[in-house]
Amino acid sequence: MELTGAEIVIRCLQEEQVEHVFGYPGGAVLFIYDALFQQDKVKHILVRHEQAAVHAADGYARSSDKVGVALVTSGPGLTNAVTGIATAYMDSIPMVIISGQVPTYAIGEDAFQEVDAVGITRPCVKHNFLVKDVKDIAATIKKAFYLARSGRPGPVLVDIPKDVSNHKTRFEYPDSVNIRSYHPQGKGDSGQIRLAAQMLLEARRPMIYSGGGVVLSGASGQLIDLVRLLDFPCTNTLMGLGGFPASDKRFVGMLGMHGTYEANMAMQHCDVLLAVGARFDDRVIGNVEHFAEVPRKIIHIDIDPSSIAKRVKVDVPIVGELKLVLDELLSVLRSNKQAPNASDMAAWWKQVDEWRGIGGGMRYKNSSEIIKPQFVIEKLHEITGGDAFITSDVGQHQMWAAQYYKFEKPRRWINSGGLGTMGFGLPAAMGVQMVNPGAMVACVTGEGSIQMNIQELSTCKQFHLPIKIILLNNGYLGMVRQWQEFFHGNRYSETYLNALPDFVRLAEAYGHVGMRIEKPADVETALKEAFARKDDLVFLDFKTDPTENVFPMVPGGRGLSEIILAEEL
Repeated sequence: MELTGAEIVIRCLQEEQVEHVFGYPGGAVLFIYDALFQQDKVKHILVRHEQAAVHAADGYARSSDKVGVALVTSGPGLTNAVTGIATAYMDSIPMVIISGQVPTYAIGEDAFQEVDAVGITRPCVKHNFLVKDVKDIAATIKKAFYLARSGRPGPVLVDIPKDVSNHKTRFEYPDSVNIRSYHPQGKGDSGQIRLAAQMLLEARRPMIYSGGGVVLSGASGQLIDLVRLLDFPCTNTLMGLGGFPASDKRFVGMLGMHGTYEANMAMQHCDVLLAVGARFDDRVIGNVEHFAEVPRKIIHIDIDPSSIAKRVKVDVPIVGELKLVLDELLSVLRSNKQAPNASDMAAWWKQVDEWRGIGGGMRYKNSSEIIKPQFVIEKLHEITGGDAFITSDVGQHQMWAAQYYKFEKPRRWINSGGLGTMGFGLPAAMGVQMVNPGAMVACVTGEGSIQMNIQELSTCKQFHLPIKIILLNNGYLGMVRQWQEFFHGNRYSETYLNALPDFVRLAEAYGHVGMRIEKPADVETALKEAFARKDDLVFLDFKTDPTENVFPMVPGGRGLSEIILAEEL
């Protein structure tokens, strides 16, 4: 039996075991939506904006180890989706985005709702396809899913002209795929792994630095075994939080611009650094020249060879899947009769603990008069038992969530790291809740970010998503205000949001529960009540201190050891 291209698209999704697609219909994808309507295996989640569709698919993927799928129409449907695609690309999230296109005979003629989807998305996808023949749809979608999840994951776009989605052909879904010149490395080089093991055993001031790759590759178990075997300090990037449990004594906290004093100082002054699934980005190591002032040997493990030695000189590069490489590294270390020098390690840990004492961990001056945002996050962690999925938008609230919610498990911290996308938190929480029904899901956000995709409260109502929205409302674009305070002479240019809506009434207008909390004494009670309402979306508007800043802080362009603690200002 022959099927239309639209029917083939749906059959391909079924073959890939796709359960949910996030999307928004339009003229160029009407045949695909009609095919969706005539089956019940793949469920469609109707969002209210295409950017939210991609963010929701993103949160779905980050929290589940599945490929997220979004479906958008041509023209503005595709351009609205680009921010979500770029967000996923920067953070290496496996996604397949299917977009409609004008009919093949109209391509290049400035037809109604035509844009060059392939050209527009080329810089922010792992790969993209324009399918011009219905016979190619099945093989192309097979390739898209393979590319999205293999090697360094990422978003893949499949652009399908409207006429192609209505042509017919015989359906056969390939069992496997072979793409010439694309063969991701699996097993790492054994000689390099042995060299790395020896270097680690001879280290006097070792440090393990892990990133989002550990979470995405499912290598958290191997990382934990490695850190505990060697008894080395371990730090996580913002994207890597949860890859190593925050409660472990070897964990020195998140590093980078708003990382702990001890993590940054240990990173700067170690003599052997093992980087696992991380990319030495600017928010992590600060000024590259400053970072290079202290001599150290660097071992870098990554699935993507282009990430190795991209920003820093690497002594032992190892390309491969993290789980496989770490398994072999653990095997070599366990079979080696040598152990790290006990006196060197004792001295190093003494130094790290001294830095811990100076930094004092994450601390702030609490108040009984005004709600401190850090206090809200601490109470959120306490009431959820640290077991919630936490999504965030971008800004001060994001950093406070990263600092004060102690993540014990991977895939529980869902945020836009590389692109820093405001408007990410709520739709990402929808995707998380959809793939983790019954789980506690909280979106930590700010009054600026939440308004960028606040229309998704309607989607949450339609699909009964009981997300808890934790709005840390300080009346400002907080992180921008903080930088203006520090570096622009307190000139608060366009950061004061003096026309904010009544968020409680707005939430109620969408059919949800709204709560306004203005006193510190009411924070715990409000959170408990919100999470007790297991079937309701609860929007908690916390009126927080508008003058509070995020500390510690490494100013832009400065080095890790040039970190500012709160009391220094």
